[in-house]
Amino acid sequence: MDPIDLRSDTVTRPTEGMRRAMATAEVGDDQYGEDPSVRALEEAVAGLLGQEAAVFTPTGIMATQILLRALVPPGSEVVCEANAHVVAYEAGAAAINAQVQFRTVTGDQGRLAPQQVRGALRPVGFPNTEVGAISVEETTNRGGGAVHGLERLRALRAVADERGVPLHGDGARLWNALAATGEDPAAVGGSCTALSVCLSKGLGAPVGSLAVGPAAVIADARVWRRRFGGAMRQAGVLAAAGSYALAHHRERLGEDHANAHAIAERVAAVHGDLIEPTSVTTNILYVGTGDRLASEVAAELAEQGILVAAFGPHLLRLVTHLDVDAAGCRRAAEALVAALAAPERP
Repeated sequence: MDPIDLRSDTVTRPTEGMRRAMATAEVGDDQYGEDPSVRALEEAVAGLLGQEAAVFTPTGIMATQILLRALVPPGSEVVCEANAHVVAYEAGAAAINAQVQFRTVTGDQGRLAPQQVRGALRPVGFPNTEVGAISVEETTNRGGGAVHGLERLRALRAVADERGVPLHGDGARLWNALAATGEDPAAVGGSCTALSVCLSKGLGAPVGSLAVGPAAVIADARVWRRRFGGAMRQAGVLAAAGSYALAHHRERLGEDHANAHAIAERVAAVHGDLIEPTSVTTNILYVGTGDRLASEVAAELAEQGILVAAFGPHLLRLVTHLDVDAAGCRRAAEALVAALAAPERP
């Protein structure tokens, strides 16, 4: 029996339909702009998100980094949430690649508030560090998949416009946010100056992200993709997976959200102090382990074929996705309830 892997939504495997789409993809040399499958994906995503252009990248981090490099002057700072992915999980890439620093604020479940951001902007002029951009993550990873939503994104864009800086969107799980809110993708995408979106998380493609924005910004980002080693050749086999995912997997994201909420409800019914179900709005949930070590609980679950991530000494993360159905999530929830009730091993 395959394990129930809830460590991340990046562990998904291509479906049979996706594999067929990859096998039959029309390809060309993407570096020359001649791969029709890549171009079709870029045009479709740019149009869907209300932007002029897009560039396909191997990874989400690369999409983020080439946008920061194209949008933000080196030596300036980016205002963002303290636990944002770009700060916590990209191995200091922004300092090396984009040559920027961060000014962080602590938000609500990883979400930024406009007044909070406005207060974090340094005064203009020497010797203060120049503010180069505001960056927002949608959904929030360490915030448990929380959603800013269109109204707050527009308010953050207004703060950025007041200061004359871009609003950068890390939309790694933007598709989940859109599924949760039902908001217009073009309105949400257009609220950012430029943004990245991932195909290999909730949508289940094996690889790939896109940087999306104004044509001039994306042209510059494409050059930085080359400089960072991300220019590709017959990448249509990968782009075809992304196009298939957009066509066939977006509509089912709500199932993942329902499964995540069901796990939270089951755990809270027995261990109400370890998770608040109302905090689970998309496909990420964090569960406390009380007096038990998270690593020990995770190890016990792994022995039963259930994989979860220890995200702190007493904190687990579970992420639902298309490779684990409702029955699998129920089994995981029951095992987690039992493990949390077990005494700590001497």
